[in-house]
Amino acid sequence: MPDMTILVGLDGTEQGDKVLKFAKSLVAPGEGSKIIVCYVIEWSPFAFQSAEENEKRHARREEELSTADTKLVGPVVAALKAEGIAAEGIVKHGHAAEVLEAVATDKGASQIVIGRTTARSVREHVFGSVSVRLASSAPIPVTIVP
Repeated sequence: MPDMTILVGLDGTEQGDKVLKFAKSLVAPGEGSKIIVCYVIEWSPFAFQSAEENEKRHARREEELSTADTKLVGPVVAALKAEGIAAEGIVKHGHAAEVLEAVATDKGASQIVIGRTTARSVREHVFGSVSVRLASSAPIPVTIVP
């Protein structure tokens, strides 16, 4: 399918290789399609801290963004480009489902591809995993790779 933009949500696990492999099967090199690789660092805006703590938190946040881009997203994007696939990388802080939805909308993605993971915490059992939340609220199709 020409001119597709596929948003791939990576989580830094081995599942990411399967997700990327599936996303690459949807596009052909040089056909005008694009894969956007997105890594979301969970970040809560609800921590109450002093001004000094917030300043340190901001510096830590910027360092985390840079590290994730350098160690995870950048190499994946470079590998996709080496295969002739148009690619872009994005690293953001926030809730993964919300960020992926926003990026998909902003970038005009036609599909979101993510991996299925098991709920790891009570919070995920109560509020749902990223895949469940995206499948129920995303404005575009979501493919969940097992």
